[in-house]
Amino acid sequence: MPPYQPMPFHLETERLILRPWEVTDAEEFCDLLAERGKGKPPVERIRTSIAEFLTETERTGIALLPVVRRAEGDFIGYCGLIVGRTTLEEPEIAYELFQRVHGNGYATEAAAAVLGAAAATGRERLWSTVGTWNTPSLRVLEKLGFTRDRVSMEENGEVAWLTRTLG
Repeated sequence: MPPYQPMPFHLETERLILRPWEVTDAEEFCDLLAERGKGKPPVERIRTSIAEFLTETERTGIALLPVVRRAEGDFIGYCGLIVGRTTLEEPEIAYELFQRVHGNGYATEAAAAVLGAAAATGRERLWSTVGTWNTPSLRVLEKLGFTRDRVSMEENGEVAWLTRTLG
């Protein structure tokens, strides 16, 4: 186990609940992934991914969590910490929400809760990597105090690397 405390795996905000994955999230997670425009993944593959998320969460002490609206009780996406392109010591914050809920401040609200959870682990810095074309996501990160570190070229285009000190 790393020298960090595990992050809290149940977070609540005024409008949202972030909680551990359940197998029943697979169908809606498939629908969310389909919005990327590359087809809908098989639900069995996503159930396997959810099991892998839960195993990784136990191993690493960090988690990508489903985001559910309190009032409606519906799954609207995910937000959390991942190793991604970085390290367990300085993980990435990641989020993705259904297009139908964009523009309501949910990404900022969920990510702010995850920032607090990350700080509670004792970590000193987080990263985020975002396609430079993704202006709304870059705006969310700016609101949360992330600053641009560098830009890299990847197979899908330019990626902005942003960082934020915790504490």
